[in-house]
Amino acid sequence: MKLNKKALAILAGLTVGMSTTAFAATADSFTDVPKDHWSYEALDYLAKEGVIEGMGDNTFQGGRAMTRYEVASIVAKAMQKNDLNFGDKTVLDKLAAEYAGEINTLKKQVDQNTKDINDLKNSAAGKLSINGFIRTQYDHDENTTKDTLDKGTNRFYMNINGAFKVNDNWSAHFQSETNRHYNDGHHRNQETGFSPANGSKTWSGHDGNMQRIWAEGYFPNSKSWVSIGRAWRGLGFQNVLFGNESDGIQFGTPIPGTHLTGSGFWMASTGEGNKESIYGVATWGSIGHAVDINLAYGKSSLDKGEVYSSGNTYLKTDMNPTLKDKDGKEVPNPDYGKVTTATTPNDVTNKRSYGWVASTGINLAKNLRFLADYSRTDADFQNDSLALRLNYRNTDLNNPGTYQLYTRYIKYGENGWLAGDDEWNSIWNGTKGWIFGVKYVPAKNIEWETLYSPQVRGWSQDWQYDRKLFRTQVDYHF
Repeated sequence: MKLNKKALAILAGLTVGMSTTAFAATADSFTDVPKDHWSYEALDYLAKEGVIEGMGDNTFQGGRAMTRYEVASIVAKAMQKNDLNFGDKTVLDKLAAEYAGEINTLKKQVDQNTKDINDLKNSAAGKLSINGFIRTQYDHDENTTKDTLDKGTNRFYMNINGAFKVNDNWSAHFQSETNRHYNDGHHRNQETGFSPANGSKTWSGHDGNMQRIWAEGYFPNSKSWVSIGRAWRGLGFQNVLFGNESDGIQFGTPIPGTHLTGSGFWMASTGEGNKESIYGVATWGSIGHAVDINLAYGKSSLDKGEVYSSGNTYLKTDMNPTLKDKDGKEVPNPDYGKVTTATTPNDVTNKRSYGWVASTGINLAKNLRFLADYSRTDADFQNDSLALRLNYRNTDLNNPGTYQLYTRYIKYGENGWLAGDDEWNSIWNGTKGWIFGVKYVPAKNIEWETLYSPQVRGWSQDWQYDRKLFRTQVDYHF
C-alpha cells in the first residue's frame, strides 16, 4: 500500500522532532491538547486512526511533556494491534526505532512483574483468600403470652471465611465465627458455645476458633465437585429440611441433557452426645426459563423410635435370655438383645428416620421472585414444614442504594425437619407465622436488614405462646 501525503508529512515531522528527551502531546481527539504544539498533526492523525490512546480519560493530561517511557508505553501498546494500515505501521515502526531502548526496558520490566506476580500467587500469601463480615444485631424478642423479653441474641458477631489454593483442582477452607453478646449480664460461657448448666460444649460454637475446616475439589473434565470435612450444609432453597453444621462429604455432578446437578451426601451431626448421621441424594437447577427446583431425600442412621444417650444405643444384653411365665416355665425373653429406653436424663428418642424436601424458585416478573419449600418426615406428630417467600428486587453490595423487600410465611412442624436452619433463633421448628423484612445497602459492602415477625411458638402444643420479634442488624462485609 502506498504511503499517503499526510503520513509522509508526519514521518518528516517525527524524524526532525523526536531527538529530544520528551514527547509533548496533544490533538483534537483529546480535550487538553494545545493546537500550537509541533506534534499536533501527528498525534491527531494517529489518534483519529485509533492507533494511540491517551491516559485513559481522553487526555494526555494537559500540555506537560511526556517522558520517553510514557511514549514508549503508548507505542508498544499500539504495535500490538492487528488492523493497522500501511501508513499507520510505517509511523509506528519509526517511533519503535526511536524508542527501542525504552521499549526493551519496559519489556524487561513487564517480564519481571509477571515473574513477581507468579511468585506471589505460588507463595503462601498468594494462595490465601479471606472474606467475611462483622454484624451488629439488636432483637426485641417478646413473649406476649407471658409478657417477657428475651435478650439472648443481641450481639456483635464476626464471620471469617478463608481458602488456601492447594493446586489447580483442590482448595482447603476454614470458617471462624465469633459471637459476643451485649454486656447485659450474660454468662461468658454462653458466648463460646458451652452449655451454662454443665459447662460442656454443645457444638463447635462461636468462640473465634477455626471450628469448620473442609476441602473442596473440582474436576473440570466432568465438571464435578466434592466437599469433605466439617462445614455448614443445607438442603432445599430455604434450608428447611437441613441447614446446619455437619461433618461429612457431599459431591455433585451435572446430569447429562439437563441443567440440573445431581448430588449425594453423608452428613453427621456435630452436637455433643448426638451421633446421628444423614445420608441421601439431591438435585437442583433450572427446568425452564424462569423456574428452578431443589429436591432432596435424607435417611437417618437411627431408626424411628430408637433411643440413644451420649451417642450410644442401649441393648438389653444385661437381661436374662429367658423368663418364667405364669406357670413357672422358662420361655424366651422377647426383649433380650433389643434396644431399650435407658434411664439417664440425656436419653433421646429418635422421632423420625427419614425426610424429604421439594423446593421451587419462580421468577414471576422482573424483580419479583417466589420461593416455596415443603419438607416432610416420617414422624407421628407435626411431620411437615412449609416455607413461602416473595422477594422484590435484590441488594448489590457494590451498588449503594439497592434494596430488597420480602414477605415470608412459615409453618414448621415440631418434627417437620431433620436439622433445619433456625436463622439465628428466629424460626425454630414448632413455629408458624409471618416475616416482613427489608434489606438496604447504604454504602458499598454494607447491608442493613430489618424484619418484623408475629408468630406462634409451639402451636397446638401445651407450651404454645405468642411471639413478636423485631430485629435490625447491620453487616459490614470485607
